[in-house]
Amino acid sequence: MGKKLYIKTYGCQMNVYDSDRMADVLTPLGYAPSPSPDGADLVILNTCHIREKAAEKVYSELGRLRALQEQRRAEGGRMIVAVAGCVAQAQGEEILDRAAGVDIVLGPQTYHRLPEMIAEVEGGGARVLDTEFPAEDKFDFLPEETAAPGVSAFLTIQEGCDRFCTFCVVPYTRGAEQSRPVDAVVREAERLVAGGAREITLLGQNVNAYHGAGPDGREWRLGRLVRRLAEIDRLDRIRYTTSHPRDMDDDLIAAHGEVSALMPFLHLPVQSGSDRILAAMNRRHRADDYRRIVDGLRTANPDLALSSDFIVGFPGERDADFAATLALVTEVGFTQAFSFKYSPRPGTPAADIGDQVPEDVKDERLAGLQQLLRAQQDAFNQRQLGRDLPVLFQSRGRHAGQVVGRSPYLQPVHVLAPETLIGGIRPVRIVEIMPNSLKGEVVDAPAREELAVA
Repeated sequence: MGKKLYIKTYGCQMNVYDSDRMADVLTPLGYAPSPSPDGADLVILNTCHIREKAAEKVYSELGRLRALQEQRRAEGGRMIVAVAGCVAQAQGEEILDRAAGVDIVLGPQTYHRLPEMIAEVEGGGARVLDTEFPAEDKFDFLPEETAAPGVSAFLTIQEGCDRFCTFCVVPYTRGAEQSRPVDAVVREAERLVAGGAREITLLGQNVNAYHGAGPDGREWRLGRLVRRLAEIDRLDRIRYTTSHPRDMDDDLIAAHGEVSALMPFLHLPVQSGSDRILAAMNRRHRADDYRRIVDGLRTANPDLALSSDFIVGFPGERDADFAATLALVTEVGFTQAFSFKYSPRPGTPAADIGDQVPEDVKDERLAGLQQLLRAQQDAFNQRQLGRDLPVLFQSRGRHAGQVVGRSPYLQPVHVLAPETLIGGIRPVRIVEIMPNSLKGEVVDAPAREELAVA
């Protein structure tokens, strides 16, 4: 009989990718995906440690699962519960101490060992903790993908981070930077395209620090890898996230103007516009460095749009520092952004810094920043009105006869059209700007991956 597997994924796209690969690892053991934890034989919480109170949300979920475990036991069965991901890496022993129902705690680098962990739990009832950073590359032990990737797919090419920003836990939970070999990335991309993917997003904690071994025996950077992937037939769109300004080299910048498959939308976190705060964050770049990178990108591709991350209220942030952030946002212009109040992460250097900014000041600054960012996003969307944009259709919409896709700028676009459009790219004229999406009409012309001039 088949076994039911439920995976709840928190956080970033890399966790989504990791959850899919955990499902692949468990398929040979007879596990099939379940839409809910009810009646599941195995539940995995794939956690993220970036957001505030991330760990407490996991413990709350474990409390709810405990009731389901008891119900399953009363029915003569068993539900194994595993906690994976970054919270597991950071709080392994504590999770086992606080949550009696947890059977397995595993870090992001060890999920290829899941079959052995499950066998150990089933064989003797022992609880398993595996948060090592193994010497072997987990990707060498993973099976090929079993599920259809969909029109748009994720592909992890790099893990870990060597930057050690003072607010971030990633170097401690994901380890040092590692890049997959070029041939392995290309093979996986080819499999995804053969399975129906038309767009691939390359993933990494610091993806543009990619330095994989090439087939020529030399180290390849991300720009060269993108050019190689663009040669794959029917791979029409390439994206990558998340990047660090320090790793935006000239070749990658040039690729944004030379590789048509590389989408004109880039998420490039800056965090602050104040050099003093950037230094306290250990970002290793100045605000003017960021401006120069943006100038280079927009010289390479004038149609390029930017997204970014911002932290307000970092310890020691003064009014002048926040004003510098507003000035940078005003000058650069962003189509999307993620902005947050600073909150300490245990184990990070910034958590021990004094001079914390009062919460009411953080609230006021965040509201002001988000108002500016929202105005920029609205203005960008309004500029799309009347334009013909190539849209990659991905799924049915919420309403009858509606299909939904993404513009080159990652905006959701919905049209009234047959489902036969799904999986294809068609030009769409934008006729209405909605609060969180665009409404369009399919243009009766051959699809072209080109942008009309605004």
